[in-house]
Amino acid sequence: MMDYKNLLKQPLRSLKENAMGMVFLLCAVLSVATTVGIVIVLLSEAVIFFSEVSVIEFLTHTRWSPTIKPFEFGVLPLISGTLTFTFLSALVALPVGLMAAVYLSEYAAERVRAVLKPALEVLAGIPTVVYGYFALVYITPFLRQTLFPGIRTFNVLSASIVVGIMIIPTVASISEDALRAVPRSLRLAGYGLGVTKFQVTMTVVIPSALSGIVSSFILGISRAIGETMAVTIAGGNMSRIVNWLRPADAFLRPIQTMTAAMVEIGMSDVSGDSVAYRSLFAVGLALFLLTLLLNIASEVFKSRYREKYE
Repeated sequence: MMDYKNLLKQPLRSLKENAMGMVFLLCAVLSVATTVGIVIVLLSEAVIFFSEVSVIEFLTHTRWSPTIKPFEFGVLPLISGTLTFTFLSALVALPVGLMAAVYLSEYAAERVRAVLKPALEVLAGIPTVVYGYFALVYITPFLRQTLFPGIRTFNVLSASIVVGIMIIPTVASISEDALRAVPRSLRLAGYGLGVTKFQVTMTVVIPSALSGIVSSFILGISRAIGETMAVTIAGGNMSRIVNWLRPADAFLRPIQTMTAAMVEIGMSDVSGDSVAYRSLFAVGLALFLLTLLLNIASEVFKSRYREKYE
């Protein structure tokens, strides 16, 4: 005798699977369409901007003043401030994040790891504006009283420190996942040769997880490049070419990053059809291309050096 219940269940199950597949497809298409829409908006407005301001002027002039006469649209000061801020943030976040990942993966007991990793990831959930005010109220006065008496109220060093702290969870979490993905047999082979745990970690585990670690570095750097509120509050909003040959000028004074410049233009009273307003999209396009290059570099490195284990 035929089992009619099972016969009915099969079409329902197939219908459910097809419906879920359509939902997932819709989510994927929506994500791609959003990205494409953002790129189209940036390009369309940037093309109009570059029809009024030459690309050479935009890329080579050393003064940025889109809302105050005489109007200047040189993006170099913004790129200089962004790269300086990102470099200092990376100096804070990358070594600390990697060492935290090594401890969680190789040295921490499971009970300790179960507590420390969620506590570390809580840092990623704190609003960035809180980081900015923390730097302004606590870090800058501390630096002024201890190491740098001449530090300005708004400065790149304090902003870099807090943003470095902010991206530590990103670097640590992804690096720790990459380290734990290394097969235990490789570790045991190292121990079998009579080397110490530290030597196994430095010469076996970290090189084997290098592609994932570098990906976490580039993701953290991309996060720092796109940061807005923390760097605006703590770092100020003064566009200038950073002079790396004079550390006091480079690190202890205010800067303006590309994201901060976009916020300034967006909150000003410029009209929507002005060159100043469209410069926002030109800066956004430059920032998008810079981040895209970092992500492409990450994917190339990861695909080239990824370790495959059977």
